[in-house]
Amino acid sequence: MSRPYHRGEINKAFEKIKAKLHSEAVLKGRGRAFYFDSYTGNELRGGDPYDYDHVYPSEMIHTLLKDDFTDEEIAEIVNLRENIAVTLRAINQSKGKKNPEVWMKEEALVNHGLIDLGKVNDAVFAAKSAINKKIKQMSGGSCAGI
Repeated sequence: MSRPYHRGEINKAFEKIKAKLHSEAVLKGRGRAFYFDSYTGNELRGGDPYDYDHVYPSEMIHTLLKDDFTDEEIAEIVNLRENIAVTLRAINQSKGKKNPEVWMKEEALVNHGLIDLGKVNDAVFAAKSAINKKIKQMSGGSCAGI
C-alpha cells in the first residue's frame, strides 16, 4: 500500500476541525476569537497573525503510517484535537515540517524566547499520546505508533 504523500483527505478533515476550533474560540472571546498560544502560552486574538499547526506534521505521520492505513484513516489520526496547536505564524513557519521532538530542542528557538519549552513539551506529549492511542485502537494493537 506504499504511496506518495497527498494532503487531500488530510486537508478536508483539517478544515473541519479548524472551523470547530474557531467557533469555540469566538464563543470564548465573546465575538472575537481568543486562544492561548500552544507553544508560548501567550494570548492570541482574532486579527493576530496565528496559524493552526499539526504538532506532528501530516507528512511525517503519513510517511510512518502509509503502509498500514488508508489516507482517510491517516487524516483522522493527523487531525486529532491533541495534534492541533494554535501558534503565531512565525513560530509555525520556524517549526515547518520538522519532528516536534527535534524542533523543540533547537537552541536558537529556546534561547531567543520564541517558545516556552514546557508548553511545547506538553503539546508534544499530548499529541504523541493521543496519536499512539488512536493508532493502537485502529490497528487492534498491531501497529507500533510514532
